[in-house]
Amino acid sequence: PSNPTGSAYEKEELEAIAQCALENNLLMISDEIYEWIVFDGFRHTSLASLSKEVQNNCVVINGVSKCYAMTGWRIGYIAADAEIVKQVAKLQGQSTSNPCSISQAASIEALTGPHDDVKEMVRQFEKRRDIVVKMLTAIPGVTCNKPKGSFYSFPDFSGLYGKKDGNGKTLNGSLEFTEYLLTTKKVAIVPGIAFGADNHARLSFAASLDKIEEGIKRIQEAVELLK
Repeated sequence: PSNPTGSAYEKEELEAIAQCALENNLLMISDEIYEWIVFDGFRHTSLASLSKEVQNNCVVINGVSKCYAMTGWRIGYIAADAEIVKQVAKLQGQSTSNPCSISQAASIEALTGPHDDVKEMVRQFEKRRDIVVKMLTAIPGVTCNKPKGSFYSFPDFSGLYGKKDGNGKTLNGSLEFTEYLLTTKKVAIVPGIAFGADNHARLSFAASLDKIEEGIKRIQEAVELLK
């Protein structure tokens, strides 16, 4: 699953990407930080699991910030060919040195211990995801695909572009639209232009259900004020 869309690659898609990379002698980098946060029975496939040849030609990036809600512990890691890891360690050792021993011990426990809490967290995210999509798509001019994973939705607000706010200002893109939501209803979402997709904006549902529902209610109220 990815940020900002919540989309995820099927195994067959990964196989096609890997084959293309191998044929062109490209090193693959796979960010799998959201591997456990998947919905509707979707199964994450690690790129390195496809074959030994793929494994030898890819770098898997991961960490404990997302799936284990350990953002402040600042632990990330890679899995790659030993020579690549050796060179990365040289760079890492001279830039940030190393994370504290407490963070390392806690991360090992998270990775190797029971995943009951993770599964419950994912169930709650899936529930919130469904509510977010339902509420957003009920707003005229807004469309939203259902994310397969992560805790983001990436609705399309372009159906509202060209409309004017109460001051007569025309909203022509995601920057102006998100600024309008912030100043009018105190709702902060990320403009899609930051991700190269100006028709969209990113919402996170890593918040309480009450706050999510209140936030989208305010978005709807702001949309109703447009002319």
